[in-house]
Amino acid sequence: MSREKLLQIALVVSGIACLSIYPLAIVWPAGWAWHEGAPYQSDYFMMIVAVYATLGVFLINAARNPMANLSLIWFMIVSSVVHAATMAVQALQMEMHRGHLYGDVPALLLVAIVLGALVWSPSKSTNMLGSSA
Repeated sequence: MSREKLLQIALVVSGIACLSIYPLAIVWPAGWAWHEGAPYQSDYFMMIVAVYATLGVFLINAARNPMANLSLIWFMIVSSVVHAATMAVQALQMEMHRGHLYGDVPALLLVAIVLGALVWSPSKSTNMLGSSA
């Protein structure tokens, strides 16, 4: 299977994961929600759900032509690492949020690693950055 086909699959799976944040918070709140109570009871959480749902739709759409959507893909990669690092620090500082070290933190890092590995390659051929390595 080609690298581009694998990237297309990874983009769709990542998009579906972004669309699944709300259901994940219902099933496993300790790993996905940063507040007490139902997911809809936190305005902050619902804002995050809205942003990630939008990103999910755009990632699924980007799977049609990944080369035309590299800035979106790189945004997903870099923002996932930054978001995961921030959440990891916060989870380590607050005992009640340690479940995030097993939930959304590794999920974000996994997305970043998979997409990053598929987009960037230090090979002799042209990589997905659009330049020769």
